[in-house]
Formats: sequence, structure tokens, C-alpha cells
Amino acid sequence: MTVKSSPRQSLTVVDNRTGKSYELPIEHNSILATDIKKIVANSPDDVPEDETTQGLRVFDPGYMNTAVVQSKITYINGQEGILRYRGYPIEQLVQKSNFLETAFLLIYGELPTQSQYAGWHNEVTRHTFLHTDVEGMFKTFRYDSHPMSMLTAAFATLGAFAPEANPSLRGQKLFTAAASGDLDSLKVLDKQILRILGKAPTLAAAAYRMRQGRPFNRPAQNLSYTGNFLHLLDTLSDSDRAYTPHPVLEKALDTLFIIHADHEVNCSTATVLQVGSSLVDPYSVVAAGCAALYGPSHGGASESAIRMLMEIGSPENVPAFMAKVEARERVLVGFGHRVYKSVDPRSTAIRALADEVFKVTGRNQLLDTALELARYARESEFMRKRNLYPNVDFYSGLIYQAMGFPLDFYPVLFAVPRCVGWLAHWRQQMLTPSGVKIWRPRQVYLGSGERNYVDARARKEKPGSTVFDAPVAVAHGGDSKRFELAAAQGKPRAKL
Repeated sequence: MTVKSSPRQSLTVVDNRTGKSYELPIEHNSILATDIKKIVANSPDDVPEDETTQGLRVFDPGYMNTAVVQSKITYINGQEGILRYRGYPIEQLVQKSNFLETAFLLIYGELPTQSQYAGWHNEVTRHTFLHTDVEGMFKTFRYDSHPMSMLTAAFATLGAFAPEANPSLRGQKLFTAAASGDLDSLKVLDKQILRILGKAPTLAAAAYRMRQGRPFNRPAQNLSYTGNFLHLLDTLSDSDRAYTPHPVLEKALDTLFIIHADHEVNCSTATVLQVGSSLVDPYSVVAAGCAALYGPSHGGASESAIRMLMEIGSPENVPAFMAKVEARERVLVGFGHRVYKSVDPRSTAIRALADEVFKVTGRNQLLDTALELARYARESEFMRKRNLYPNVDFYSGLIYQAMGFPLDFYPVLFAVPRCVGWLAHWRQQMLTPSGVKIWRPRQVYLGSGERNYVDARARKEKPGSTVFDAPVAVAHGGDSKRFELAAAQGKPRAKL
């Protein structure tokens, strides 16, 4: 009997510059980028800055096909529209779990037992209060500051109130020592997770109340995680302890928190891991994640989607708007995804949730426009060819608006639950048995070769220079003009 030998799990690459072949091992359908670096040649076509003799590099703008970590947390299959947390389909978690239980799952790997959950819930809620000086920090912001700016600053500020959690003060291995079983290190690590998860809704609510000019509420210990958040946002008086959130709205927010808890190595999570690789404290790590999430291409997309629907106005205006999209005159927000090439599974769960919310709040006036836009997407060849289906931002914005949240608060509602995903990935990073390597991407240098310094009097303007080659003129206020005119009297101009 002939026994078939299994094919070698490797990739053979022939360098046509040298004729030399290289065998690169394949593991988990991936190859090591450092194995590519073994491919070395002396090429007469390269300039010294190409560093050809130091090995071949992989050029991947925007990380289109580069795996930067090995993870056990979240699995996404963009072609088939699959999202799983630690192996559990998002659809099951939305139907059967709650946010704090899902948070435990993402961070620690398994669904908690009843006793584990009780302890977990108790510990998180014990860490919901803020130092009064942190509340004072919020009062230094302008009345019209964006709440996401306040939240980002607040997380960074929290780190100043936890010096025992700062590796710069307590030693470089403060958190990474936990990977080798150091229980003291692990206790410090997990305590910061409890602090951040407990205080995230309190910080977010403080930003919200600041915008309204209302005093801050104190956390309620007898409510759920999202119930307490709604209390912090909405209770008119801190002495009003009888506040009970509407169960449908509380459940809806809890569901949205589950859906937004993690999404693999997205922009903000990659930022968290990039910053975390420097071994900075977790408060700075989360602040960095907030800064990344703030962008309109990431956490700000649900706000942008609602603004787009408001601009379209009514269903009959959809074809005209889409004609501009197809002509590349307008940007379509809330459709398509970097990973999903079919239906976003999160949008499917949210669509059903929206109906429940609208029964309580009343039908969102933009819903008909949104549904017409979704119908257009299903039937348009332009949309289908580009895999443009409604994503999570499309329906979540409609729910937030129906619940009465201001548009600029949407990214904050994304950031609070996403703290779970950030911390899950940060904890996994700190517990890497082989240690944490600082992230240092390479570049392909395309600038000038070596050149000598030229004295200012001998310099000439670059031939063919454009508007990008010097600072553009900046308009100043009237007070600046008055000051410059006063300061210029009788004074010679400064020389280089």
C-alpha cells in the first residue's frame, strides 16, 4: 500500500536577483516576516538607503495583510460575516449574556461561574467612584469641549492617581513579571483592570454632565453596569435614589456594550498594543486607545452616519445622494468595513434591537431614510461589487439618537465598552511568556540621499515647489495684528 506523505508546511521563494531559493516555514497559515529578512542580495538598481544587504523588507501600507500578534481573544471571518468572542458567536452572547459577564469572558478566557461573576460584579462596582480632584479636572474644560476629548484626558489623568501602577516609578517589570507567575505583579495588573472598567462610565458621565452644566452624580451600587451608567447620566439630583432606568433602554445599552466590547486588532486596539509595548501604565494605554477611537474613520463613524442621514433628509432623496456617491463626489458612511466583505454580524443583531427601542422611544424619524438607503445597497450593483453592506455604525447611531444622546457623545458610548477589549489585549500582551517586544515598524525610505548643508544666503527655492513645500499662510485674530504692529515699531527684522 502506498502511503501519501503530507506536503511540507513551507513556502519556497526564489530570489530572481541571485537565483537562490529560500524555504520559509508556514505555521497557522502565516510566515514570519523576519524569515523574509533572510533574503539578501547585492542589487545594482538599489540606492544605499534601500539597505539591500540587510535583507528584504515587507511593505504593507495600513497593515492590509500583516498579523502583528498571536491572540486567543476575538475571531473574525470577514468573508462569511463571523464574529466570536473566545469562541462564542456574538449572536449567542447578545441573546444570553450581559456586558459584565462578556467582559469577564474577553479578559479571562471563560464565562464566569456564578460565584466568580458575583465577585467580579462586586469588585467592578466598588471601583466606580472618582477622586474629587479628577472631578475638578473636568471643571477646567470649556463648556463646549468635545466629550471624547474630556474622556481621553480623564483616563490619562487617572494614571497620576495610581503611582503604584506606573512602571516608570515601580520598575519596568511591574506588569510583565506576572507572566512568570509573580502573584504580586498579577494582583497589581488585575486591580488596574477593575479600576478602569469601574471608572469608565463615571468618567463618561462626568463629560456628559459637564456639557449640560449639571453637577456630577455619585455611582449607584444597586444597579447593573449600564443601569448605573444611565443613572450617572440622567438622575437630576444626587439625593434622588429612587431612579430606575427603563428596562428596554437599559438592556439595549447593555447589548450595544457587548457588541462594541472588542473587534480584534482594529485601529484603537493596535494603538493600545503599540503604546503598551513600551510598558507604560494602563491608564496611558487606554487614553491612547481613546485618541485613536476618536477619529471619524473609527469610533466617530456612527456620529458621521447620523449626520449623513440628516443631510439626506427623506427617502426620496436617497437616489440623488447615491448618484453623488457613485460619482465619487460624496462619501458614504455606515456601509462597508475594512474586514467584513459580507453582512456585518453586529449590524444584524442591532437591527432587531432597534425595533425594540423604537417601541419605547417612538420611531426614529431617520429610520425610513436609513431603510431606503439599506434597500438601495442591497439592489445596487455599485454597492454589491464593492461589498458595501450596512455596518455596526449604521444602526447604532439610530438607536443612540432615539435614546436622546447628543451626536458628539456617540464615540464615548463606543469607548466605555471598548475599554474591555483594550484591556483584554493589553493583559494578554503583558502575560506573553517570551516577554514584550517594543513595536517598531520599518519604513521604505524614498527621500533624498546624503547631501551637504547649505548656508542660508546661498539657498534657492526648490524648483517646481508646491503648496505642500512650505507652511501655508495662517489667519490671525485682530489682537495678534495689533500686537505685531506694536512690536514692530523701530525694530529691525530678525535675520537667520
